[in-house]
Amino acid sequence: MFNAPRPAQRYAGSSSNVGFGGGSFVDENPLANSVYEDGLDPWSAAPSPTPTPNPHNTSSVFSSVIADATVPNIYNAAFAAADPANLGEASINSLSRILSTSALPAATIDKIVNLVSSKPRVSKLEFFVALALVALAQAGKDVSIEQVAALSSQNTLPEPALDLSQFQPSTSVFLPPTPNYRQDSSNTIRAPAPAYSSDDPWNTNPRFGPPPGSAGGFDGTRGGLTNGAPSSLAGTGLPKEWWRKQEVIRVNLLGPQGFILNRYMVYEVSTNRGPPPVQRRYSEFAFLWDVLLRRYPFRLFPALPPKRVGADEHFLEQRRRGLARALNFVVNHPIIKDDGLLAVFLTEPSFENWRKHTSVSLDEESVSKRVDRIEEMTIPSDLEDKLVTIRLRLNPLIDQWQRICVLAERIMRRREAAAVRSPPAFRQAYLPTHFSFSFFAPSPPSSPRSTAGAASILSESASTTTLYGFMRTVDENPLQGDLARLTNTVRAVAEVGERCWRGDERELSNGVHLGLEQVATYAQRHSEMSESRTRTLFDTTLEALKAQRDLYLATRDLLIRHDRLSIDQVERLKKRVETTSLKLDGIRTAQKEGWEEEADRLTSLVEKDQATIAAQLNRRVFIRASMWHELRVVLHNRENTLVTQLVHKFSREEREFAENVLNNWVSLGEAVEGMPYE
Repeated sequence: MFNAPRPAQRYAGSSSNVGFGGGSFVDENPLANSVYEDGLDPWSAAPSPTPTPNPHNTSSVFSSVIADATVPNIYNAAFAAADPANLGEASINSLSRILSTSALPAATIDKIVNLVSSKPRVSKLEFFVALALVALAQAGKDVSIEQVAALSSQNTLPEPALDLSQFQPSTSVFLPPTPNYRQDSSNTIRAPAPAYSSDDPWNTNPRFGPPPGSAGGFDGTRGGLTNGAPSSLAGTGLPKEWWRKQEVIRVNLLGPQGFILNRYMVYEVSTNRGPPPVQRRYSEFAFLWDVLLRRYPFRLFPALPPKRVGADEHFLEQRRRGLARALNFVVNHPIIKDDGLLAVFLTEPSFENWRKHTSVSLDEESVSKRVDRIEEMTIPSDLEDKLVTIRLRLNPLIDQWQRICVLAERIMRRREAAAVRSPPAFRQAYLPTHFSFSFFAPSPPSSPRSTAGAASILSESASTTTLYGFMRTVDENPLQGDLARLTNTVRAVAEVGERCWRGDERELSNGVHLGLEQVATYAQRHSEMSESRTRTLFDTTLEALKAQRDLYLATRDLLIRHDRLSIDQVERLKKRVETTSLKLDGIRTAQKEGWEEEADRLTSLVEKDQATIAAQLNRRVFIRASMWHELRVVLHNRENTLVTQLVHKFSREEREFAENVLNNWVSLGEAVEGMPYE
């Protein structure tokens, strides 16, 4: 079951008895009302609106330059040295250091770097074009993109002479970012697709023990809990220092697969707890979320980022990050983390084949769990008042955390590169309506979303798009990596002044020449440290900020589901039981012909309604217990403890970075202490 194509799958309850002791109370697409949508139906087959094409698209230019030419092995070896983390791109600083092993003058290297890219980072194609230009310069030929294109069309790309043994890895003390895009390292360049102990903190049901079989809870008895088993809602919450023991899920983008008419993106999902990585499609993430939402409608977990036809590389990268945040949330949730389907999703090599041979229960967790009397007594009598208080806080919190994410990302991007503006002719002059930002461009008063607080937030910033982080820069030309370029230029100046114009050896000119070389060396070190620190900020600090924002969005979704799905029919059923009982008493008193059969039928109806009333009353208590657990254990701990962890880590890393920068410039001062004045 549930193996039909996603567009044809209906989000209806699996039983006509929904809400009366069985089945699921979720009867619609779990992503349909997601606050992360950007005005487009994520399940629509229609393509997304295409923005005005950028008049200066470097990627398409270099894909036509290299085309399908076979590159020499030195190209791949050099790129592997410049990209040890396998990110699929290299920094301007790394490219410059690779080119410096060619023994070319610094002025020539600076010219090649500026010919290839004005960005702080270069793609693999741009890197290869730079190597071809180096080979042309070494051969004394014209250094131009046109010359590279001509040689590529003849499949005779020149081979540069590089001494890669001189290339030293980055001296930054910060760890390199985790790779998120794995690429094939074949020797043929194709026209590219869009570039795109750990103890269990709750220590109850280790997920990675024996392989999950049919007993993994997929027959309605998830986690070994049968109807009437305790729900483990009592207790003090989370164990001591639980934040140090969280599981970490990584999601890497493997790239598109399938045929032309059936292309789809594949993600690699891995965990820090041992199982080998597995490959998953986005539709499989959506299936998992569909089931979890039906099973745990009164639990906190974030919505998935949306799907879009014809998505660009930036959308795919932001969706990858969103998927990683969502998975990390559920695998560290004290209840959802033990779900059998989640375990299969993280461990089963072929999730599609598993689904074909396994039936999946969609029963709500209240069907198989109960709340005992002691647990019920721990639920505060003013729970509804607490829910009202949280509702009043949510929209301001979402607004402010969204603003924090926006401002933090701006600061990080400014740190990544100097803010050198591109010529106005190359700036985009459009901003799609679904990329509006409520903080800087308020909605008209007549807008139905204008009074919804954070519900009107559909963008990351004035230069980015949707709330979930799907960015598209209004000014598509990225900032230049000026510090790395400054290093090349200073070296070129030092080379020009290597020999004094007076024609003899002069102590003054020689001392200044050596001092400039030291400036270039230490500027390069600072560039490396800044680059590594910025990447760390993007991969850890910014994602932690967005996870905090996602927590409040998930809380708002939970309250919406609670209002919609907690309604029951107890009062109506009680009236029906009363009416049926009166009718039954009358039949027994009159004792007309055949009254026994009618009395048995009415007795059966009364018993059935009374059983349903009991089940719904138990569900009512379970919902209250679940909501209190999510507020007391999940929301309270995550919104406080994880912020403390984030602030401590950020302050410590910033202090270490500042100390390293200070030491670098102090070392420069010591190195140039002897520069002469006369």
